[in-house]
Amino acid sequence: MASPLTSPSNFFGRLPEFMSKNGPGFAVSVVVATAAKFLSEHYGAPAMLMALLLGIAVHFLAEEGRCVPGIALTSKTVLRIGVALLGARISIELLIGLGPKLVFLVVAGVILTILVGLLGAKLLGRGWRFALLTGGSVAICGASAAMAIAAVLPKNEHSERNLIFTVLAVTVLSTIAMIAYPILAQVLNLDDLATGVFLGGTIHDVAQVVGAGFSVSNETGETATLVKLIRVTMLAPVVLIFSLMIRCYAQADPEQVKDGKKPPLIPFFVIMFLVLGAINSLGLIPAFFQSLLADLSRWALLVSIAAVGMKTSLRTILDVGGQAIVLIVIETVFIASFILYGITYFTG
Repeated sequence: MASPLTSPSNFFGRLPEFMSKNGPGFAVSVVVATAAKFLSEHYGAPAMLMALLLGIAVHFLAEEGRCVPGIALTSKTVLRIGVALLGARISIELLIGLGPKLVFLVVAGVILTILVGLLGAKLLGRGWRFALLTGGSVAICGASAAMAIAAVLPKNEHSERNLIFTVLAVTVLSTIAMIAYPILAQVLNLDDLATGVFLGGTIHDVAQVVGAGFSVSNETGETATLVKLIRVTMLAPVVLIFSLMIRCYAQADPEQVKDGKKPPLIPFFVIMFLVLGAINSLGLIPAFFQSLLADLSRWALLVSIAAVGMKTSLRTILDVGGQAIVLIVIETVFIASFILYGITYFTG
């Protein structure tokens, strides 16, 4: 029997109150995300970057007033929904299509980049939270990975600042790479297949991978997209491992346990990511529905990053320090160098 808190009648009875409390903040986030999408489509700027900058510009809405609860909800819950829906874009077929050697290269690049982030953070005097955040976002899929990882990291006073900085940094670096890496591939005389592996294995965000790949050739674009989606496939296991490690750390350190509750063994959005990936691998998601889920995922992430931007002031971002910039550049240079070396080793 359903409890009064979970019964349908109770849920629908409280829905008007829920919408009244959170609706204004969610609506503002949607408006900011729509404006960012418009600017992206008409002026070629990355939508995520535009959503962040526009969100920061209206930071005052998250400080006081009716929008505060909805912005907070959107920055967390909608974010998790967007990450979960990414699962509909992955499948086992992706791994089989690329071949074991290149799959190994891509997976090794992800793991080693995260380890380089941890080592670099220690040498530069940054914390492990920041290392996992930047290393994971550079290694996997840019802003989407940053938001997924941030969702399982223990929160402190710098959490939102670090997330905003990471999303800004990987978006800017990804845009630079979209222009520079095809030129570098041409200078190095890489063929279409090798160029696709290089672009898909190194550029942070999916949109920039697609843009860079198809600017070279159709074969390069298709290969780059395939390799990138394999990196996206790594998101769930990486977040799961981070979550389990953090849970063990929280168990060992009582200060990390809030209100007597440990972090969940497996975050629900990770479970949904894996479930959708498994369903898609079985071919049970029709093409049109897969496209719909992909669009919903992009919009959910865009709306949530607009809300995250509104929760963060520009002044706090500037406080992140030069070591943070050095760290994320080191991670970016490392994964590019490693993938280039791997391509030469496996195809040379």
